[in-house]
Amino acid sequence: MAKLHTSEIRLKVGLDENRVPEKLTWSAEDGGIDNEEAKAMMLSVWDSNNQESLKIDLWTKDMPVDEMKVFFHQTLVAMSDTFMKATQDEKMTATMKDFCAYFAEKLELNK
Repeated sequence: MAKLHTSEIRLKVGLDENRVPEKLTWSAEDGGIDNEEAKAMMLSVWDSNNQESLKIDLWTKDMPVDEMKVFFHQTLVAMSDTFMKATQDEKMTATMKDFCAYFAEKLELNK
């Protein structure tokens, strides 16, 4: 039997006195990432037993709203790409991409 390799991704959340995120850092040794700072994160995991998505959405209190809009848009585009890789559903992927373009247009992200 082949030796099992594990990989660890660590997230650290620095909180203020009201437990509001002030600092987010993440590390992924296999990816060469060590305590890189981030202003926002979205993590989703699939609970197969309960057939539901569990998620953690965090952003620091100094995350600018204009950057949050770009972050959301880029996340939606990435989710479309992942959906295509996972399902090979070209029609729905195209629909998702259309929504991403609409989202960017309405938020005037394509200036």
